[in-house]
Parts: sequence; C-alpha cells; structure tokens
Amino acid sequence: MEKDFFDQVYQVVRLIPRGRVTNYGAIGKYLGAPRSARMVGWAMNNAHDQTPSVPAHRVVNSQGLLTGKMHFKPPYEMEELLVLEGVEVQKDQVKEFRKLFWDPTIELSLD
Repeated sequence: MEKDFFDQVYQVVRLIPRGRVTNYGAIGKYLGAPRSARMVGWAMNNAHDQTPSVPAHRVVNSQGLLTGKMHFKPPYEMEELLVLEGVEVQKDQVKEFRKLFWDPTIELSLD
C-alpha cells in the first residue's frame, strides 16, 4: 500500500506547474487520505531518485515553510529551485503563498 501511495503522490507532484507550490495536506486530501500529510512528507523525502523526476521543491508545509529543505543536498537547494521558477522565499517561507498555492482538488478536478 505504501509504495502505491507514494507513486500516487509523485504523479500529483509532477503536475504542479512551475512557479506554483502546494502542501502535504492538500496532496493527501486530493488522494482521498486527508490525514496523511506526514506520509506525503515521507514520499517527498524519497522522491529525489525517482524517474521521471519529481519536483519535490514545490511541496511545502501548510504555512508555506520549506520544512523539507533538509532532504535536499545541499539544504538551500530547495529555495534555489523555487527562486529559479520565480517564487520568492524569505526566511524559509514562500512569499505570497496563498497566491501561488496550487490546490490539486480544484486544479485537477477540471479534467
């Protein structure tokens, strides 16, 4: 079950557009597991060697904080990747988080 869930998380994360961010809880909610934010985080911790690649830097916590940065090598890489996409980060927090927030429950229901 865990591997299948991780694969579903990776599929959702691959759909996050450049310059947008989402959070762990929103992904879990979209996948029908609204209390699984921590498990989504574990999936992100293991996302770095996936093929095709998973833009894990686009997943932050519910306040827009880069809580997963310690799983990047080096830790400041998460912020660098976001900045390259035009996302402003200040003190490990996405500026204009609400404006940049990508909600898979809304965005992917348009299909």
